[in-house]
Amino acid sequence: MQTIRGFRDILPGRIGLWQKVEKEASRLFEAFGFKEIRIPVLEKTELFARSIGETTDIVEKEMYTFDDRKKDKLTLRPEATASIVRSYIQHKMYADNPIRKFYMTGPMFRRERPQKGRYRQFYQIDVEVFGVASAYIDSQLIYLLHNLFKNLGLTGLSAHINSLGCPECRPAYQKTLLNFLEAKKDLLCENCRRRMSKNPLRILDCKAQTCQDAIKNAPAILDNLCDECDNHFKIVKTTLEKQNVDFIVNKTLVRGLDYYTRTAWEIQTTSLGAQSAVAGGGRYDKLVKELGGPDTPAIGFAIGFDRLVEVMEQLNIEPLEPGLDLFIIAMGNEAMDKAYHWSCNINQNGLRSETDFQGKSLKSLMKKANKLNAGHVLIAGDKEVKENAFILRNMETKEQVIINGDSLLADLINILKKQ
Repeated sequence: MQTIRGFRDILPGRIGLWQKVEKEASRLFEAFGFKEIRIPVLEKTELFARSIGETTDIVEKEMYTFDDRKKDKLTLRPEATASIVRSYIQHKMYADNPIRKFYMTGPMFRRERPQKGRYRQFYQIDVEVFGVASAYIDSQLIYLLHNLFKNLGLTGLSAHINSLGCPECRPAYQKTLLNFLEAKKDLLCENCRRRMSKNPLRILDCKAQTCQDAIKNAPAILDNLCDECDNHFKIVKTTLEKQNVDFIVNKTLVRGLDYYTRTAWEIQTTSLGAQSAVAGGGRYDKLVKELGGPDTPAIGFAIGFDRLVEVMEQLNIEPLEPGLDLFIIAMGNEAMDKAYHWSCNINQNGLRSETDFQGKSLKSLMKKANKLNAGHVLIAGDKEVKENAFILRNMETKEQVIINGDSLLADLINILKKQ
């Protein structure tokens, strides 16, 4: 039996970097006032069709959608924002306090062509803020992302930012853009020609080279913003400048989802030479209302977990691999029995210990202790059991002390907690 194409196992040998990212992300998010949320992997298809947009590649081609026994259409989540919005509305979290800040980590599912760095089950770290209209929260999320990646060891970081306007100024821009695209229609791919009348902004996001060439001199939405959107974007830029966050205003950046308004961004790194996007997000002030909730401003971002870990691996960033606090070498039946109970008690106290139950030689077990990166080794042979005095060896300094069996657990825990 093999994994399904586009799906994979993440084995213990690689999990250290994943854990490092998760630990640093949750530490930083909690410091900024975010609370963890966990959402289902399965939702009604309508949720994603309405929120992401029926003309997007995700909804048209990539979602894992099926009918259940009652003929309801269900979909494995292709992204997290829509589900978190649904949860915010369903549980009336806006009732006592509309301002909510969430983060989550988990798998998403899209049936796209598997290739290096892209999988059909992939992982995202997702952050969402509800109830804050101020441009300062836009800047703070970009600043937060920038610092997370910097703390993880990435270099060459820059934010690509744009404003997508609002329902007041976007329609006029769409009309201007549509007039421009009509003259380039023959150069556009089939998908873009089909989408022209429904959502011309999506053409700016097309990766086909012919479409990229066609939109080179397209009118920019930044030149068509209303006063409120223009001022909002100026605050974002000014704030990032004051925080020394490198950014580039990218006039063609629209992101791939229909629900975005005003600020949209991607975080890119040149750590590996070429530019590589590792996160993206934006504001979606109308989505909560469109999905049946109150009129609530909202904003968020998602980190491509798989891609981020691959970049970290290529940069040889050290994984989070805590070694053992103690490895117990037990030789003989009586020593083995004692070692078992000692190890359980030590683990119960929040320390990492292991015991080998195979009865191997002292030499081979010392090699195993080194391989497991043990801080200390406790040696318990027949002689030590008889004398009720056991050898504790510091694997870094090579110093050895004798510990009396009567107070062994208390002494061990005290020594190990100080290391």
